[in-house]
Amino acid sequence: MKQLTTLIFAVALVVTTAAAPSVDDAFTAFWAATTIAEAAAATDGVIQSGVGFDAAYARLKAGRTYAADVPRGVVALSRKSGTAEFPYTVDVPADYTPTKKYQVRVQLHGGVLRPEPGSRGDGSIGALRGAEQIYVLPQSWAEAQWWGNAQFENVPAILDRVKRTYNVDENRVVLSGVSDGGTATFFFAMRHTTPFAGFLPLNGFILVLRNRDLPLRGALFPHNMMNKPWFVVNGGQDPLYPTTRVDRFIKGFQAGGLAVDYRPQENAGHNTAWWPELKDEYEAFVARHPRDPHPAKLTWQTDETATRHRAHWLVIDKLGNPRPSEELPDINNFDAGREPNFGLRSTGMRVATVLPGSNALAFGFQPGDVVVSINERTLPRGVELVDFLSLYKPGDELTFVVARDDKPVELAGTYEPTMMRRVSPLFVTEAPTGRVDITRDGNTVRAVTRGVAAFTVLLSPDVIDFSRPVTVIADGRTVFDGRVEKRVDTLLKWAARDNDRTMLYGAEVHVTLNP
Repeated sequence: MKQLTTLIFAVALVVTTAAAPSVDDAFTAFWAATTIAEAAAATDGVIQSGVGFDAAYARLKAGRTYAADVPRGVVALSRKSGTAEFPYTVDVPADYTPTKKYQVRVQLHGGVLRPEPGSRGDGSIGALRGAEQIYVLPQSWAEAQWWGNAQFENVPAILDRVKRTYNVDENRVVLSGVSDGGTATFFFAMRHTTPFAGFLPLNGFILVLRNRDLPLRGALFPHNMMNKPWFVVNGGQDPLYPTTRVDRFIKGFQAGGLAVDYRPQENAGHNTAWWPELKDEYEAFVARHPRDPHPAKLTWQTDETATRHRAHWLVIDKLGNPRPSEELPDINNFDAGREPNFGLRSTGMRVATVLPGSNALAFGFQPGDVVVSINERTLPRGVELVDFLSLYKPGDELTFVVARDDKPVELAGTYEPTMMRRVSPLFVTEAPTGRVDITRDGNTVRAVTRGVAAFTVLLSPDVIDFSRPVTVIADGRTVFDGRVEKRVDTLLKWAARDNDRTMLYGAEVHVTLNP
């Protein structure tokens, strides 16, 4: 019996050993993946191979071996998602060399209301050709506009596929566009910043995204644009978005700290006739601003935590109840003069923020309250609370009825506002949102949060010393302090998602905040 047991154990050991792929075979399968989902599925084989962290990290840093026999010139391709087809072209240098890393420009075209997809011209970058690079040209049409959910998934997926075929310099990928495509760069910057080094809208206008007829779902947060530099061109004679309309907003963004190289062309219309004169400056801007894969400072805001919740090494996992607190700087807010300030920010009649020490806080307002009436006067729909309060004078006794957790609550006191600048938001948000402003200094991470219940910090061996403790401080409180272990499964999880040799993570620190 003992001999039989030993034999069974030996056979099982041989079977188990045979089932585990070699490290070489496991990585060959990983690199052969054509999509993020396939790469994620291949990570199991790499883990089962028994490869150690340092060896896996070195292989991922080195990356795949790129094939030499790949298509060059204008390559017409298509990506399928469900039953939908998304055509695109890739314009590849004729002398493409697989051992060389190439700069990439993802170029979004205008005219998104055309009925069917189709390449402009021969599918090449055409007159907008600049420095030697790979050009990626997705297509948009009425049923798949740039700012719809389908393209939000499609454009990054196309870029991922290109990176699996051609040797792309991951830190020199920019997003540019003309007209509707230029406007779309603002959309993507507010929702998907991680893979891009910079954003370069030409003849676009961010306020187009306020059009309620667009197939745009969810909120937009201009402050998310702060993570990357901008090169913006608009024409003074443009009948759609002339510089007289655009200037105010670009200057407002600049005043708020956004890095914008603004190049107004006073005699230009809604075209790119100026390209021969600006081409070299455009490409010089790209050359001066490679992406930092691990920026020491990030800011990110979202209204959902499934798809648009990440900026590089910051992931917002769960939204929470906003707390009375000082407002964070936000380039979404534009100065609209001075007004009596009650001490809250609202969307319609819903309270978003209550400022510490304010008149509103003395009344007992809380974020999330919905004002139903003031002094028994039911408030009309479609009116901003701060506008309605202008009907009252300092010293008036006010009684508010608010809906809080679906129950009426009465708040009474004396109206005693202070004079402050009036803030007019570019984009109004009705749903709950969360924001994290985060910085990293060595192994210490500091975060300031608003409306966030949980977030994750991704740690890269490129910037974190894993031999020393890691400290995470959130809202002035130490929420993590200790050593962190590098894990192969974490390394592969993010390597599969990002497909990026320069942005690898060895550990995650999950932070849960007090409600």
